[in-house]
Amino acid sequence: MPEALPPLQDVESASRDRHLGVGASELHGSLCGWLAGGGADGPDWLGKVLADRELAAVAPGDALDRLREATAAQLEDRDFGFALLLPDADASLFVRSGALFDWCRGFVGAFGLAAGASPPLSEEGGEALADLVRLSGAAPEDGGDQEDEDALAEIEEYVRVAVLLLHGDCTLGPRHRGRLN
Repeated sequence: MPEALPPLQDVESASRDRHLGVGASELHGSLCGWLAGGGADGPDWLGKVLADRELAAVAPGDALDRLREATAAQLEDRDFGFALLLPDADASLFVRSGALFDWCRGFVGAFGLAAGASPPLSEEGGEALADLVRLSGAAPEDGGDQEDEDALAEIEEYVRVAVLLLHGDCTLGPRHRGRLN
């Protein structure tokens, strides 16, 4: 089992301390998009995913470094131990769905930065990316019932699997093809 992500509050605090202007979920989505799109896994990831060369590299052991290490390990996990950094179930449906849409927005932006205009996507990967783009433009709504809770759980799982598919298309696939040649 890969290491767990740092607590959402730790990442939120680190983001605030650095005046990044993004919440923990969106920042994690950005990191995942960067890595899934084939971006380099290094201490300078923050400036790359946020397209800000002025941002300093992340210090070893910092919450954002632990986020990078755990995320990279989870994406590579053969047992599909990948998780999204989202608010806990005790947060309102509005907050949790908003964080998921923010996560998708971060993912889509950084994926585009890393993968470029013509990523090597399978047909399923292209559909998954289009779905993530749609989710990135969604907005949470007030209220909700058990049906909405169930729908959010299904969407979260779909996003998780879509990310693994895109990571396979753009990072694992080219890496394995490179080894065969």
